[in-house]
Amino acid sequence: MNDIYLNSAQFNAELQKCLKCPTKPCEKACPAGVSPHDFIEVAATGDFDKAGEMILQKNPFAEVCGLICPDKFCRKACLRANLDCAINIPKVQAYIMRKYRNAVFAREKKNAVKPQKFAVIGSGPAGIGAASVLLKDGFAVEVFEKLSTLGGALNMIPNMRLPKEIINFEWQYLAQNYPLTINLNIEENPHDLLHRGFSGVIVAIGENVYRKLGIEGENLTINYDEYLSNPQDYAGFKNVAIVGGGAAAVDCTTNAHLYGAQKIEMFVRRRICDMRITEAERISLLKNKIDITTMTRVTKIIKENNALTAYTCKTQFNQEGKLIDIPNTEIARQGFDLIVLALGSTRRDLPDENKNIVLAGDCINGSSTAVEAVGSGKSAARRLLENLLLD
Repeated sequence: MNDIYLNSAQFNAELQKCLKCPTKPCEKACPAGVSPHDFIEVAATGDFDKAGEMILQKNPFAEVCGLICPDKFCRKACLRANLDCAINIPKVQAYIMRKYRNAVFAREKKNAVKPQKFAVIGSGPAGIGAASVLLKDGFAVEVFEKLSTLGGALNMIPNMRLPKEIINFEWQYLAQNYPLTINLNIEENPHDLLHRGFSGVIVAIGENVYRKLGIEGENLTINYDEYLSNPQDYAGFKNVAIVGGGAAAVDCTTNAHLYGAQKIEMFVRRRICDMRITEAERISLLKNKIDITTMTRVTKIIKENNALTAYTCKTQFNQEGKLIDIPNTEIARQGFDLIVLALGSTRRDLPDENKNIVLAGDCINGSSTAVEAVGSGKSAARRLLENLLLD
């Protein structure tokens, strides 16, 4: 696990790169409102306790985000890039939080000082963002998670990128220090919670309707959520196809590599430059020797001789920029042991927002990064308090 963190020499080198920009562009670029300028200045003095507290005030999923944040927020805004290379701010944050959590866990627990009690449905980044705002404002909060583990979609990230114990720690830190109750294996309706005495409810249930290809033989595939949540169940498959070109598809290739696949191929409808993945994810594809077949659409899947055959055709952009099939290019790709669909997801059957019920995270914004979801959860909590005139 240590290789996902900076070592002390790397950490100190990153600290020394900070230009102490007075305009703090890194803070402006952070969806959660964290100020790297400020926590780097404090960390440079060796006060990891204070630096960690500063980060946690803005982002309750601080170590998680430090490990998995993409390079399009604070790092993209870092003016050091104009000289040589931007500071690896997320990794610096993860290092600080690891030092902090190794030294500090439970302080004196704060009790609720206000009579209203709130519920949060969902324990992903948006859920913890919302809960943290409400708790720090002096309210008691109860979280309801329908799964047996905390973290929502974060649990689909391979353990080598995000150890699950870190997700649990972030939640347990809040529970140890604030009036937070966590309920697992419970699916709740927000209107029922209001009837049971909660003053307001944050719904942060993410996305759970997975996109399909709509082709013959789709029932022979598995969805990426199943594959990423239970990779051990699919160990030993030697020839694996991943349909999709986003971050979830990259995570699928990582699991396939870790669990013994000898040949891993991604089928991507667009070009490599169109793939919405980070620099680190691109590097992982190269490192794991993933075969990327671009401008290709899977049109049909059949099973023959205990193996799967994927029929594919080539695609191209027409004059309007729309992706279309190229006629007479269909071929049969034989011999796959497993085909995983990683096409993204959407959300349906959401409750309507009102004065007492506010939505947050991916269920309203679509697939986003963890730090964006944290920011959405925080905003939702503030909006709920404004609705109830409690801000």
